[in-house]
Amino acid sequence: MNERIVIVGAGQAGFQLVLSLRLAGYGGAIVLVGDEPGLPYQRPPLSKAYLLDKLPLSELIFRPEDFFVENRIQRIAATATAIDRKSRRVLLDRGDAVEYDRLVLAMGACRRELRVEGADLERVHGLATLGDADRLKSALRNGCRQTVIIGAGFVGLEFASVARHLGLDVTVVDAASRAMVRAVSPAVSAYFEAYHSQQGTRLLFGEGVGRITGLGGTVTGVETSSGQLLPADCVVTGIGVIPNDVLARDCGLEVDNGIIVDGQLTTSDPNIFAIGDCCNFLFDLAGTRCRLESVQNATDQARLLAARLAKGEHAQYSAVPWFWSDQGNLKLQIAGLAAGCDEFVELREANGLSVLCFRKGVLTSVESINRPADHMAARRLLASASRRPTPTEAARDGFVLKRFTADATAQNMTE
Repeated sequence: MNERIVIVGAGQAGFQLVLSLRLAGYGGAIVLVGDEPGLPYQRPPLSKAYLLDKLPLSELIFRPEDFFVENRIQRIAATATAIDRKSRRVLLDRGDAVEYDRLVLAMGACRRELRVEGADLERVHGLATLGDADRLKSALRNGCRQTVIIGAGFVGLEFASVARHLGLDVTVVDAASRAMVRAVSPAVSAYFEAYHSQQGTRLLFGEGVGRITGLGGTVTGVETSSGQLLPADCVVTGIGVIPNDVLARDCGLEVDNGIIVDGQLTTSDPNIFAIGDCCNFLFDLAGTRCRLESVQNATDQARLLAARLAKGEHAQYSAVPWFWSDQGNLKLQIAGLAAGCDEFVELREANGLSVLCFRKGVLTSVESINRPADHMAARRLLASASRRPTPTEAARDGFVLKRFTADATAQNMTE
């Protein structure tokens, strides 16, 4: 094949597409453009195992250099600055351009910057890239004793667990009313809030950040919107991310909270595709468009697109999303999406909790804490055509999700 596929973005989605294309037998040229130096790497461990030195850099990278050489993958360390759709070229910040036959945008998302006075002080950290993690790791081992975390989402609370493990004084500040408010049910929020409080982390909800104070260019504290001054020699921000869709918007592609794609991940240009955190796609379970920040979503979209580009397959993307977050001794696993849910049923046991989330009486998501069997059952159930439990059934004494899933699946196979 004389065709060339150019992939902009060397994160989870971009690397998985490279791998899947070759596994699917694609023989054309592949160019992978990434704006970070070094080999493509995993990001989820950056806020956990990597900071604790439980995962070395050699195990963080997806594949060694030999993989790219042997599979004829051209890697370019540069930032894509523009797309010339007419001539099918991607312009790079180093002054040259790379031509494409088909282009895949897998640029992910960038962390949302905190725009308050003092945000540029020394020892104010974000946590999204390997460079961020290395700078934070150095700070943690060089005099950091009191840390304030701005944002009680996954990254903020994962880092809170790390900081407490290292013996730091930790305060988490969030303008929202509860932990992980955009991602989980109230019951799961409460469970994690109790856990972090027991570990010695101070949680402040309903508090914005007025400014970050400093002395001699280095952070000394955080002043909240109510005027509280929280001493800190290290501040970590985790206030969400923004899809990297500027490149797409500037070249005239349709964009709305990410790059708009159809069911086969094609943009408004038939020669350009988008996958991963930067794309806005139609989610079948919800019947609406959504954009997901998820390893599973990036991986599954890359595999589906590889089958299309290499083999001409035309399947619609319909994978059930799932997520996870490791916070100390707690492992949160989510199958499906709980957005818009209006009814919740809790399944509790001594060391864990599962919450079944319903929208207008239909099960659309299951959140599990230290209950992996429930998580796997939920993924199978949501991905199948089997009957789902009603809120009334789920609330009955003795209800077991794994058993219901097995029975529903068996019944579906006999019909």
